[in-house]
Amino acid sequence: MNKKEVAEIKRRFKKESCTIQRMCGCYVDADKNKLLSFSQNFLNLEDEEFYKFLEIASKGLSGTLGNNLLDLEFPVEEENVGGRQQILMALRSSKLEDENLLEAYYDLIIDSYDFVGNYLITLYYDVYDVPMKGTDELAMDESDEAYEYLLCCICPVALSKPGLGYLKDENRIGARIRDWVVGATDTAFLFPAFNGRATDIHSTLVYTKNAKEPHEEFWENGLGCKGKRTTTQKRNAFENMVVQTLGPDDEKTEDALLDVQQNLNDFILLEEEKVEKDEPIILEPETVSEILMDSGVPEPKAAKITDSYESFFQDTLPDAKELLDAKAIKNNEVRVEKKQLQEKVVDLTKKLEDAGVITKEGDEIDVIVKVRPDKVEEITTAFVDGKRCLVIPMEEDEEARINGESTSF
Repeated sequence: MNKKEVAEIKRRFKKESCTIQRMCGCYVDADKNKLLSFSQNFLNLEDEEFYKFLEIASKGLSGTLGNNLLDLEFPVEEENVGGRQQILMALRSSKLEDENLLEAYYDLIIDSYDFVGNYLITLYYDVYDVPMKGTDELAMDESDEAYEYLLCCICPVALSKPGLGYLKDENRIGARIRDWVVGATDTAFLFPAFNGRATDIHSTLVYTKNAKEPHEEFWENGLGCKGKRTTTQKRNAFENMVVQTLGPDDEKTEDALLDVQQNLNDFILLEEEKVEKDEPIILEPETVSEILMDSGVPEPKAAKITDSYESFFQDTLPDAKELLDAKAIKNNEVRVEKKQLQEKVVDLTKKLEDAGVITKEGDEIDVIVKVRPDKVEEITTAFVDGKRCLVIPMEEDEEARINGESTSF
């Protein structure tokens, strides 16, 4: 699914356009016991609950594609009788009204979802009449497909923080009662996927709040899909390859990482001029080697990093943009500016030394000067009233501006 398709479905989770027909759920404790199951007509919920459950659903389609949101495909065997895709197909066909099927699916999630603590499982059923779009991308009233789908969200449930509060019945300030509070969606999936603005029963869109450590065990055992690495995982893996090879305690490693990121960014900018918008720029091992060498990484170490890269991404090479660290690029800009400023300070210091204003030993003098960069070359010294002063040529407009003002050096 692309951004527009995700946004189109996510708009269903607003009060004015919501058509969710049914919602079911199961509350599970830390010992994997089902404490509560519920099922109800979604549109009959009280407003406060309605908006809170919509918020949970909306969170299940949030974040960045390729990082928080990933398209996963079902293996052929999962689409056969007894397969996990077939279970989802049955749930969808039942419109979440088959209690036995629901309890069986809750058990499947509980057995495959690795989580320490209590959590809530929610399942939503909806049918979306997909409006046709003209060549101008504007939606028309006609609909040529009914997109029937399920959305499953898993949310942690934790005790509220201890604190003081007003105890109305006792008319005093005391320890407030701690409640079990449902947190933001941690893991979710949309089935079937909405690819090409149409039903794709062979795929599902999964969501993970934590892109560093997603619940891949649930993707593989609960959904039956082969997991994918998030953008964060890919970027961190590449950075670790460089750090471990160059030496994590080497002071030059940080600078080398910034150089690699800057050269990677330059490569992407050049390639973007050659490809269509949003087309991936596959980062070949040979290009990785060139970027490393251009960043000052010694050839033997560059070869070792390239071998690690090729081995780690042997199944699918990443899009170069997935390995780009925006924070590192900003840090490199600061580093370059700092280096340029240091060079200017050294240059100005030398000119002041040559002019005799300061000594090479750094002796202090009681002369305060504001120097225009374009006047540095013309600075000379002279004695005025027995004091050594700087003589800086001025333009006529500068003389007029300070005429009458008391200027001391």
